[in-house]
This record gives sequence, structure tokens and C-alpha cells, in this order.
Amino acid sequence: MPKIRHIAIRSDDCEATATFFVKAFGMELVQRRDYGPIDLSDGDINITLLPTKMGGREYAPGFEHIGFGVEDQAETTARLLEAGATELNPILLGGAYFEAKFQSPEGLVVDVGHWRGTSPLPEPAAATTK
Repeated sequence: MPKIRHIAIRSDDCEATATFFVKAFGMELVQRRDYGPIDLSDGDINITLLPTKMGGREYAPGFEHIGFGVEDQAETTARLLEAGATELNPILLGGAYFEAKFQSPEGLVVDVGHWRGTSPLPEPAAATTK
């Protein structure tokens, strides 16, 4: 079963937001990236704080997108496309990355991949035969 492993949040002040999550919830700092994003983790889920101003563009503060770890990337991609999603350009970010980005018919952005600071997916239950 897919598991939520990543939540991206746009912030006017990533440092202040990171400090808030660390102090209020005991989140751990995973990394600071050169161009402003900060990755935090609770040991299971990665929270990436993204600046509202990046690459000459300005974004609204708030929740940006959500990411899922999946057991079978190809199967999940097929299900997303069958459900009406559009595949967007994947972006690799070194040790903290997602493999594929999709947009739902309603415009919601969903990542499918792996992120630093997240727990592995549980092993699938073994099929039993009688």
C-alpha cells in the first residue's frame, strides 16, 4: 500500500518555519539546500520547506504538494494515468529527491518516489495458500 512520505510547504521564511517545526514537534533537520529549501523529518515523513520566491517566480505560501512512497513505480504510474493524471517532468535532487510528478484532473500535484529522512515501506504480507 502506498504511504505518505513527503509533504512540501511554501514559506516566506523557511528558517523560521523550520525552527517552529523543530521546537514545536521535535522534527529533525535533514538538510539545507543551496537555493533555500530545508528538509525536516519525523523519522517517517519528510517535510520540505520551499521558499515562496524561487527561480525568478513567486509562489503563494502554504501546502504545495504531497508525495507517496510506493512498492511498484510502474504500476502506480499506470494507475495514476488511468485515473486521469498527467505526468509532469521528474526532478532529481541528489540524496533528497522524488522520481515522478503527476497532476490530478483537479490540478493537485502528487509526487511518487523516495525522500531522505523517511522510513522504508513495510514489506508486503506474504500470500498464504491453503
